Amino acid sequence: MNDYGTRIASDTVRLERVLPGPIERVWSYLVDSDKRGQWLAYGEIEPHVGGSVEHRFHNSKLTGHDDPPPPEFARYDGEHLMTARVLAYAPPHLLAYTWPGGGEVPSEVRFELAQEGDDVRLTVTHSRLPNRDEMVSVSGGWHTHLGVLADRLAERSPVSFWQTFARLHDEYQRRIPRS
Repeated sequence: MNDYGTRIASDTVRLERVLPGPIERVWSYLVDSDKRGQWLAYGEIEPHVGGSVEHRFHNSKLTGHDDPPPPEFARYDGEHLMTARVLAYAPPHLLAYTWPGGGEVPSEVRFELAQEGDDVRLTVTHSRLPNRDEMVSVSGGWHTHLGVLADRLAERSPVSFWQTFARLHDEYQRRIPRS
């Protein structure tokens, strides 16, 4: 499996990871605020379609390295609040919600979980991205956050968030065509 996200449509990127299970454990890292806060963002998710989603991001403190973002991402230093709406909620297999971002209309993120023996395949699909720059940023962000999640589930110490994100952002600049 290739760890890099794949552009599957002009406005959509998909990433997959095989993570240590069971599926209920991985699901809990998607919906439980304290567990999600260890790899993405803290905040409550109301467990029904139409429910609210709150994410409180603080990427500089996510991995324990407390590294500052590169200058071009300095606006993301500190805590940032994102609010959204649940689009799908089917434990422990499917979670989807809106994702406010760089466009007038929110994009959408979809998490799909499938048990594979003792492991779980997590597929993250982020769609309705308004432009290539947003797709590059989202791809690098999800790739970095999913690496932190994999480390947390494997009980490893994650590497520096911002150093990893900067490297991956540059890689996605090369991988995602400008067309």
